[in-house]
Amino acid sequence: MTLHLDVVVATRDVRATLDLGDGETVAILGPNGSGKSTLLATIAGIVRPDTGSATLDGTTLFDTASGTWRPPHDRGTALLAQDPLLFPHLTVLDNVAFGPRSARIARSEAHVIARRWLDEVDAGDLAGRKPSQLSGGQAQRVAIARALAADPHLLLLDEPMAALDVTVVPAMRQVLKRVLAGRSAVIVTHDVLDALLLADRVVVMEAGRVVEQGPTKDVLARPRSSFGAGIAGLNLARGQVESGTVRTRSGLVVAGLHHDATVPDGQQAVAVFSPSAVSVHREQPGGSPRNVFATTVRELEPRGSQVRVQTDELSADVTAPVVAELDLMPGTPVFLAVKASEVSIYSA
Repeated sequence: MTLHLDVVVATRDVRATLDLGDGETVAILGPNGSGKSTLLATIAGIVRPDTGSATLDGTTLFDTASGTWRPPHDRGTALLAQDPLLFPHLTVLDNVAFGPRSARIARSEAHVIARRWLDEVDAGDLAGRKPSQLSGGQAQRVAIARALAADPHLLLLDEPMAALDVTVVPAMRQVLKRVLAGRSAVIVTHDVLDALLLADRVVVMEAGRVVEQGPTKDVLARPRSSFGAGIAGLNLARGQVESGTVRTRSGLVVAGLHHDATVPDGQQAVAVFSPSAVSVHREQPGGSPRNVFATTVRELEPRGSQVRVQTDELSADVTAPVVAELDLMPGTPVFLAVKASEVSIYSA
């Protein structure tokens, strides 16, 4: 099923366009308040946009220009949220059978469908239980089965694993990976692993706007947004090109190698480089680095055998002995250096 969405929700300052191919899973990433869940809610029919339209495989879900508004239950979508929202008075089997029964399928046939989907999410043995007898992970498996038993054209998942214990999440990802294969779905998540393991494509939102999108691996390897760089663990400097370098609003000037063909002066671009390519010094270094930045240590974050040195704009990964040798601590003035050959510049 293909989806085209173009909406403006003025009260939440969301203006975005989203396209989904047949059988494609798209992950929407972004910080809190960026508009991810609002976008999902407009597709599901929970939020009515100020202007815009949406079509699902040629069927109009809504169109503010013509006044068309298809109610949520008649959209062919199923929304799975953080809270499983199971009916407490029904058994697991009847919860999952609720969708087919609502479509006027006979009870016996609905139970056959429900058992098939419970088996698919490894929850067949829970059929006779009530929701109060389930763990968080079990309840979410049942919620997935209930959503799929309704045979939706499009599955919408809003942070489906956010409320689960961390020990349960890996198994739940495997369940979702299996049931989403070949199915059209949109998943809102904060977790880069969800995007890597479940999504064909990533859409990054910031401040109610789509700022970046593309194949998951491409976005993580060559991020063009601050959030994309953050989840990929990379430094990103955004600004205007001047004589081949990128000058940020704060005055940081970064030299590097242009990868999209040379971006002309005056155009917006991003300079991306790994924290492991950055060296830390107490005195201004000599030698070959074209990029040397005077700054102050803001935070030290242990990361296995490395320590992440955070400053206001950039970060560097160094070993613990280097931290000790340089006597680094929050507030320490330092110089960060990175070779231009380690920096990739892309058009923004």
